[in-house]
Amino acid sequence: MIRAVFAIPGDLMTPTGGYAYDRHVMRALPACGIEVGHLQLPDGFPFPSADALDETGRLLAAVPADLVLIIDGLALGALPRELLARVGAPIIAMHHHPLGLETGLTRQQAQELLASEKVATSFARRVIVTSQITAETLAELGFAPPPPVAIAIPGQARAERSRGSGGDRIEIVCVGTVVPRKGYDILVAALAQISDEPWHCTIVGDLDRDLQCVKALRTQVARTGLEERIHFAGALESAAVSALYGRADLFALASRYEGYGMAFAEAMAHGLPVLATRAPAIPATVPPEAGILVEPDNVGDLAEALCLLIRDADLRQRLGTGAWAHAQSLPSWKDTAAIIAGVIREVADGRLLG
Repeated sequence: MIRAVFAIPGDLMTPTGGYAYDRHVMRALPACGIEVGHLQLPDGFPFPSADALDETGRLLAAVPADLVLIIDGLALGALPRELLARVGAPIIAMHHHPLGLETGLTRQQAQELLASEKVATSFARRVIVTSQITAETLAELGFAPPPPVAIAIPGQARAERSRGSGGDRIEIVCVGTVVPRKGYDILVAALAQISDEPWHCTIVGDLDRDLQCVKALRTQVARTGLEERIHFAGALESAAVSALYGRADLFALASRYEGYGMAFAEAMAHGLPVLATRAPAIPATVPPEAGILVEPDNVGDLAEALCLLIRDADLRQRLGTGAWAHAQSLPSWKDTAAIIAGVIREVADGRLLG
């Protein structure tokens, strides 16, 4: 059996889409003939301390040369050339999306991260991305080629279709870490514009990743008088999220950028109509028959679409049916892992010369 090790910064159980992707892939790889280990790197990426970088360098250099080393992009993009030059194991880069495109960075931070990511990626024998859009973005930014890029779209487990809330108000659910990129401020502003409509919104997502963003969002909710109608549930276990989907009427998220959008796929798997934006990757993830897309940062259009979906039960039913049908065509995690396993084999066999 071919052996590989997955180097991931921080806590593997961190409740974000990127970490969930890594967990699912690691669980599925053994069935594809790949023995995979987990190498926990220090936390703090993509802005690690000097001590964290030193420790990361020591850990990566200690990986035996006969293992294939997969480095999650959250860490890889911040690793300097001299550190990577000391790594003896062949490297595969796992890019969820370019770090330099994260919302909320200063222009200098974005430029420095993109420059660092390009250099770090050049040390990889292969690159794995989670969407066609991310592959195209890396190429446009000068990341690739080389090395060759493989697209491994996130898997999606089959789920029971939502029964809906069955109440007098529309239950809206949003799933995603509370960070600027997810556009919760735009969603709250749109909901404030339609406060006379019968709705309740539950936001599910880690509240510890960006405390400043969370504080600003809570202040915005309070200022608009929506404390009783917008609930911050925090990070939830997958079973609790599935239960929430099961009694929701609508999924909404106003993301400014997505590398893929696992939460959208999960919502569609439960047969929920989707309201989202046309930000990168989302139009390729949410087809027209499954939802309504508006331009990012457009409060007025988002409010109008929310109002339409709240008032039109037939439209919600039609989009929900389209979402459910589309979800049946999505790959499983076994399919995703099989693509990644193929890349690992190619690197292990030495058919690609970095």
